[in-house]
Amino acid sequence: MPAPAEPTGKAALGVSGLDDVLGGGFTRNRLYLLEGNPGTGKTTIALQFLLAGAAAGERGLYISLSETREELSETTRSHGWEIDDALTIYELLPPESLLDAEQQQSLLYSSDLELGETTKAIFEQIESLKPSRVVLDSLSEIRLLAGDSLRYRRQILALKHYFSRHGSTVLLLDDLTSDSADKSVHSVAHAVIRLEELAPAYGAERRRLRVLKYRGQRFRGGYHDFCISTGGVQVFPRLVSLEHKTSFRHERLKSGVPALDALLGGGIETGSSTLVLGPAGTGKSLITIQYVVAAATRGEKSAMFVFDEELGLMLERTRAMGFDLAGLRDRGLLTITQVDAAELSPGEFAHLVRRQVDEAQAKTVVIDSLNGYQAAMPEEMALILHMHELLQYLNRQGATTFLTIAQHGLVGDMQSPVDITYLADTVMLLRYFEARGQVRRAISVVKKRMGAHEDTIREYRISGTGLRVGEPLRGFQGILRGVPVLLPGDGTDLMDTDAP
Repeated sequence: MPAPAEPTGKAALGVSGLDDVLGGGFTRNRLYLLEGNPGTGKTTIALQFLLAGAAAGERGLYISLSETREELSETTRSHGWEIDDALTIYELLPPESLLDAEQQQSLLYSSDLELGETTKAIFEQIESLKPSRVVLDSLSEIRLLAGDSLRYRRQILALKHYFSRHGSTVLLLDDLTSDSADKSVHSVAHAVIRLEELAPAYGAERRRLRVLKYRGQRFRGGYHDFCISTGGVQVFPRLVSLEHKTSFRHERLKSGVPALDALLGGGIETGSSTLVLGPAGTGKSLITIQYVVAAATRGEKSAMFVFDEELGLMLERTRAMGFDLAGLRDRGLLTITQVDAAELSPGEFAHLVRRQVDEAQAKTVVIDSLNGYQAAMPEEMALILHMHELLQYLNRQGATTFLTIAQHGLVGDMQSPVDITYLADTVMLLRYFEARGQVRRAISVVKKRMGAHEDTIREYRISGTGLRVGEPLRGFQGILRGVPVLLPGDGTDLMDTDAP
């Protein structure tokens, strides 16, 4: 019977996103290190690595020095995996006699015998099964058996040379429980991947990974968010917008409100980002919805990511104004995602947005609001960097993006929780102001990179029929401060409050 053909190419890990980070997977016949504290997902990734090999017809061996076969089987069942025939689990645990004080060595160090017996048992399994992929879990047990750093390093080198001669791609797991300062394996391993778990003050834990080294291979550096869910680990590679350049036709998009389009110099350009800025209740979400409905009228798909408002309440509120968002969703023209900032990492959110643009072909993207998005970020600078890459990516895909920010306060001097006005191509400013004993709303465009725009301030109203924008306000001064001064004249440019 002829010997099986030697696998070609790289050894894919079978972990969504991780192969992309690693430039395609693992170079074959090398030794790799996957390290992280308990609970970070090492075992799950290792099992996916072996299952991916089994799917490609490669024999896999899982050598466990810390977990029992029953515990590993429970992990696989929780993900819905069947491993009975896919791979071999070799449970290499201390025999019961080692727990008996009368059977323990007294003149010789028991670790000398145990390390030799452990190594011999591993070699016997390799000789018997001749696996293409091997997982050794975990190095902490070998480190304890070795006793000192020099002996531990020599043992790892011996294992590396042995596996290399037998053509195995080996993944070593280290839970960093015995001596996290010992970097002996880092210099021996062909690549090192570190898993980390962060515990925010509120919300679910956040997991991320980083490739510390990979000899002779370009990889995606920096931190990459990942999650563990039913079905395994999913990695969300850090977004690099320069890698996603496309060509598209530049057009000027209308909102369906002629006065608003006039304020914007004719409309919003495709492949641009618009920031709608203003205090709570000024209608920021309504303006973005106006563009979503206009996109549906053109037959284009849109995607909304709602952080702050409860989805059912938003659908009911907009339906009363004549915007049937639920109907657009049922027709496949709109995807609405309710985002829980306490449960979602920034990398996973960017992945959700990318999937709507790449797979669902959404041409209009709404993020409402950045206040909720900021809550998912550990610090403000990280938010700015994430938003820079995400906006650049969306612009290069020809998607028109709308973002909202709720400013602190209602009138007078407004403060934003984060300043990204320099990132957006267009900035709309919404304000409350008092006139004739009534609270009114004003809109202006303070920035537009592509094309000219009005430098006027227009009053607008939110009524049962949606958004109404009036003529430029020329009879007042100081509107943006909230308490305007009536200039000589009668100020008849205010909108009629009795109009529908």
